Amino acid sequence: MKDSRVGQSLWEEWYGLGYDESHPNSMIFYTVEHVSLDEDVVLRALASCLQRDGIADSLLDGFNMLSKASVTHIYAGITDTDSELTVCDSEGYTEYGDLVEEIKKVTLVDF
Repeated sequence: MKDSRVGQSLWEEWYGLGYDESHPNSMIFYTVEHVSLDEDVVLRALASCLQRDGIADSLLDGFNMLSKASVTHIYAGITDTDSELTVCDSEGYTEYGDLVEEIKKVTLVDF
């Protein structure tokens, strides 16, 4: 069981639609809001998440993985036909012209 720390729910693995990962074995995590990995609390929360989820062996390994990550700020929401977040524009329209129910600012970290 994951331990309970401040920021634990800040990051989740991305299973959404409409974002093309940088390579086939990419891991993508996201958080709601546009944030910067330059902020220590944000970077530490994601590195800690990677450690707790067993993706990184240690916090240092998590930081090292994230040092090579790409960060993308997008908008996303849920359409009436999907249960996962779907990338959209700032007006709420997906690449296929569907309208999301609620537009959210999202930060994706691809590593």
